[in-house]
Amino acid sequence: MQQRVTAATIRREVRLPVRLSAGSPTPARLFTFDGLCDGREHVAIALGDRAGDGAERGAGVPLVRLHSECLTGDVFGSERCDCGPQLQEAVAQICEVGGFLVYLRQEGRGIGLYNKVDAYALQEAGLDTYEANLALGFGEDERDYTVAAQILLGLGVERLDLLSNNPDKAAQLEAAGVRVDRRVPTGLHVSSVNRGYLAAKADRGRHRLLLPRNG
Repeated sequence: MQQRVTAATIRREVRLPVRLSAGSPTPARLFTFDGLCDGREHVAIALGDRAGDGAERGAGVPLVRLHSECLTGDVFGSERCDCGPQLQEAVAQICEVGGFLVYLRQEGRGIGLYNKVDAYALQEAGLDTYEANLALGFGEDERDYTVAAQILLGLGVERLDLLSNNPDKAAQLEAAGVRVDRRVPTGLHVSSVNRGYLAAKADRGRHRLLLPRNG
């Protein structure tokens, strides 16, 4: 059942040039918000034709990535997950067509950084990423995307193309009153150590990932 949420209020908007993995800096705009339902400091970044000021901003349906914070992957380049490469890919894709990156402070699928590291230890003992969360007393995925809907509505985005392999993101946005016109898949970022993690996302999280049988 659809239940539209209350739009957040833009608190601050500033220019934020960002650098892609290769090439020169590209214009962007960073937004902070008031009125977010969980009280955390989430942000949104406008890229491509959405990075302009006022009348210069693009129109039409934007491409949007909801990216949950991953300190180990986004910052330190961990290969235990695919978060860092997905973030870089998202910025590049959104720059091309225009849209928003919504960066959510939901580390470890919502369980927090220290608990995520505890889950890593359980994974080293043989559990998969979802089993480890359950063993710590959490749900398989604790993330609530209501706050993402608040942010998008605060930006004036009522419909979008969603850059994601995760069906739960689309379902939660739709339930909150944000229309998902298309789901655009991200690439497959397999490392020497994250194959089991990706397989668990495909099998248990129903992510749209087609892992190669070998290699």
